[in-house]
Amino acid sequence: MENREYLTSLFDIYKDLLTSTEQETFISYYIEDLSLSEIAENRKISKSSVGKTLSQAETKLKEYESIIGKEQIKKELENLLEERDITNLKKRITKIIEK
Repeated sequence: MENREYLTSLFDIYKDLLTSTEQETFISYYIEDLSLSEIAENRKISKSSVGKTLSQAETKLKEYESIIGKEQIKKELENLLEERDITNLKKRITKIIEK
């Protein structure tokens, strides 16, 4: 389940970098919770084709995150909201900026 949440989070950030087919497939599988077979039947294509498209979309999302790192920065900033010590907060913000 953690992987599903992570991928949908990445999708929210990077969806515009995917093809329309990859976007539609991702939404059908992860958001609408359709099976590969159901997606294939709806689109009148093979299940393996759906699986390949979904896999490509997942790979791209992970690659975009590894290069751009927006999801990681978002998590780090969310963690900063818990920091009570202003000196530590400044140090942590500086580390994020220097990345």
